[in-house]
Amino acid sequence: MVLRPPSKLLWAAELPRAVWTVATWWRHRAALRGAARGDGRAVMLLPGLFNSDRSNFVLRGFLRGLGYRVQGWELGRNLGARTVGIEGERLIAVVERLYANAGPVTLIGVSLGGVMARLVAHRRPDLVAAVITISSPFAGSGKATNVWRAFEWVTGERLDDPAVIARSEAIAQPLPVPATAIWSRSDGLVAGAICRDESGKALEVRSGHLGVQLKPQVLLAVAGVLASSPPGP
Repeated sequence: MVLRPPSKLLWAAELPRAVWTVATWWRHRAALRGAARGDGRAVMLLPGLFNSDRSNFVLRGFLRGLGYRVQGWELGRNLGARTVGIEGERLIAVVERLYANAGPVTLIGVSLGGVMARLVAHRRPDLVAAVITISSPFAGSGKATNVWRAFEWVTGERLDDPAVIARSEAIAQPLPVPATAIWSRSDGLVAGAICRDESGKALEVRSGHLGVQLKPQVLLAVAGVLASSPPGP
């Protein structure tokens, strides 16, 4: 079965939905204050395509407020392999430093950041306590998105390159650490079906793609996953 990108209607609704999320965020403050407290474990947030750590400032502040030790990836903008290295070696080096100071790291990645989090977990499971992906298209062809051309332009990689295909297939394999995929069937940029698989836990939310990491339902979902899972070995 060939999966298609989200409809043009959902694509067109992305920006208005993101604006609505920001405009109505105040309504959810009470629910967010009621999220379960954290246990101080190390958490690293990975941004989406062309984004930097700034894009995760709300999620970072929320998790820090709950008591987690949270940091960004500190690699600047996410330009794919140009940023993290072909095999994620530069990203793995950052995770190694956090691990040395705080123990096993829970990786939380938004969109392409989640794909990279899975790459690290496959390459170095000894460093990773768990992986949480948010609207991350790891389980299928990048052509089932409305942003694959932008991906190729930003990263300098082609989806039909055998090396890229092989790496993507490896990333899609079941992880050796606990994995949770937060996804939406109404995502306007990536098909929801490629943002989850049968080997890990999947939590569906109602959300577009732009600004998904700002959505209160997503913040509460992340907090719930962290609170219900062990911090790692």
